[in-house]
Amino acid sequence: MSKAGKSEAVERPVNFIRNIIDEDLAKHKYESVRTRFPPEPNGYLHIGHAKSICLNFGIAEDYDGACNLRFDDTNPAKEDLEYVDSIQQDVCWLGFKWPGEPCYSSNYFDQFYAYAVELIEKGLAYVCFLNAEETREYRGNLKEPGKDSPYRDTSVEENLALFEKMRSGEFKEGECVLRAKIDMASSFMCMRDPTLYRVRFAHHHQTGDKWCIYPMYDFAHCLSDGIEGVTHSLCTLEFQDNRRLYDWVLDNLNDFQKPDRPFQYEFSRLNLEYTVMSKRKLHQLVDDKLVEGWNDPRMPTISGMRRRGYTPASIRDFAERIGISKVDSMTEMGILEAAVRDDLNKVAPRSMAVIDPIKVVIENYQDEPQTLMAPVHPQNETMGKREIFFGRELYIDRADFTEVAPNGKYMRLALDKEVRLRNAYVIKGLRADYDADGNVTTVYCSYDPDTHGKNPADGRKVKGVIHFVEASHALPAEFRLYDRLFTVENPAKEEDFESVLNPESLVVKYGFVEPGLLNSAAEQAYQFEREGYFCRDNQCGDKQVYNRTVALRDTWSSR
Repeated sequence: MSKAGKSEAVERPVNFIRNIIDEDLAKHKYESVRTRFPPEPNGYLHIGHAKSICLNFGIAEDYDGACNLRFDDTNPAKEDLEYVDSIQQDVCWLGFKWPGEPCYSSNYFDQFYAYAVELIEKGLAYVCFLNAEETREYRGNLKEPGKDSPYRDTSVEENLALFEKMRSGEFKEGECVLRAKIDMASSFMCMRDPTLYRVRFAHHHQTGDKWCIYPMYDFAHCLSDGIEGVTHSLCTLEFQDNRRLYDWVLDNLNDFQKPDRPFQYEFSRLNLEYTVMSKRKLHQLVDDKLVEGWNDPRMPTISGMRRRGYTPASIRDFAERIGISKVDSMTEMGILEAAVRDDLNKVAPRSMAVIDPIKVVIENYQDEPQTLMAPVHPQNETMGKREIFFGRELYIDRADFTEVAPNGKYMRLALDKEVRLRNAYVIKGLRADYDADGNVTTVYCSYDPDTHGKNPADGRKVKGVIHFVEASHALPAEFRLYDRLFTVENPAKEEDFESVLNPESLVVKYGFVEPGLLNSAAEQAYQFEREGYFCRDNQCGDKQVYNRTVALRDTWSSR
């Protein structure tokens, strides 16, 4: 799929939503395009929300329109300013802007109330006193129609008085609700006299204690769209049936009797392998302390992915790769990881890190450590050079040494075998020390001083290159090796999704990095040569802590 751009000369993505917009504009149904991204502030955003952000803001940019950031804050019992702040940060980090200040559904509570009164006056809404169990019984099921509430034919005057009493706090929570009067025999459950307002004595983060009744999401959402002049209301497929209620509300209110009112269109939500997208389940992981928090790098939250080292460009590219359709499917984790690899391969500086170190002593080197130069990026000379060091004592990775090379194709260090140190010299294994458990502690080597930047003069072939860090300049570092959070592709299908958590989703190692990383910035990405892409953790202050974003290549597809 081609990349989107503002210019008409740049080919835009093609999907059914853009086809609808093109047709609407061609028919002059709307003068301009306005979309919205409407999260409920009851949790942190995840990668599924990122798909919607890229769609709504991307369309607005491409059509020279606008996209509102709106908080659908109709349930104060589950909402928090922490979530409001985090959502704004995530949208900005992804590279998008909204016009003016963020919008809130709570900004329109007075208008919502007036619209509810209008529906009552038209005989299209009533106050119902059925309790929750009775409401379920009267509602029917998919095979049987519902039956009318005994309160359905209450007079308009009495309903107006009862609704005012609800607003004044004269009824307890759960004692009554305001319901739309639609069709209890409808084949669509959402049209069987759905609730429009309920009593809720909760302090609201925007309106304080002004209200004790709050509109339901389905009532508030379409009205917010209409008030804000949204043209195309884009949501995921689980709201497909609710489109009928969306249209019913707007069609029955005087302010929206116009052809350019909003219309709802649905697209498939993102389902990603080895994770969960349910906000309820993500809350459960946090509340049960199975993860460090909402920004744990194993979480599919935008803040967690940011901390892990994903870039805004990689997430936007991922959203473009998976596209927009009306077909629900499971997206392979490999597509997301390929997007971040492709981006980091171009922009990440190279460095060396030894994650599982063993010491190497160069016996024929007696001088002070020497400074060598290495490219910051081998394919981008404009990024310059960096200093590395070579000396008598070095660290190499434990996996890069074996006492006896297993075959002629072995490309690492072994006794009586030569290997090249990255950007440095050829060394040869001589002997090794071991601890009481038989683990290597030190490897003794010799080096060829004439092999810096060139092959041995006598023409002998040296197979393999390994990375290293010179010991006296090395910075101790912690490496957090993150992997899939779950062991099964679709944990949401499990009866107990917590039972399939991956016990090796985080492995912590302690090793060394180059001294040039001393003042590396939080979230700065690096390719640790031969190890993977890592970034400096954004929660550990001055500590040298690096989170693995992704391995250099996909190791899961072959499992």
